[in-house]
Amino acid sequence: MTIKAEERLADFGIEVPEVQTPLGAYVPAVISGQLIFISGQLPMVKGELTRKGKVGSEVSLEQGMEAARRASVNAIAVLKNELGDLDRVERIVKITGYVASAPGFNQQANVMNGASELFFQIFGEAGRHARVAVGVSELPLDAPVEIEVIAKISD
Repeated sequence: MTIKAEERLADFGIEVPEVQTPLGAYVPAVISGQLIFISGQLPMVKGELTRKGKVGSEVSLEQGMEAARRASVNAIAVLKNELGDLDRVERIVKITGYVASAPGFNQQANVMNGASELFFQIFGEAGRHARVAVGVSELPLDAPVEIEVIAKISD
């Protein structure tokens, strides 16, 4: 018997939040063929950032990993909102993670493990993905992390 994504979310005590209102002139997701492209997600809860600042100074590595995880929960919320059923996700194809980094901080890949591990926990083998982790000087609202997701979906 296959464990459904929503059951895994419940097993980990994760509630799927409401989708955040976009911060600019864009939509939360676009579906093209069998791919869904999720716009950049920040680590927000009820419209507020969970943390602000740069990883490696105001934000620790562990806090950065948690921020990446929170941003991933928000991406899952967009998937659920757009697809109606998370079990339509056949594969998380790729995530791109942007990490607001203090000078000299070079553990962006470790920060993004917070996101990658969550996708694997929720979607199993279908959650394993290609990934890019990029250090940047600034992100919207002084967020420490932003992620974007590409997933393959069933009809």
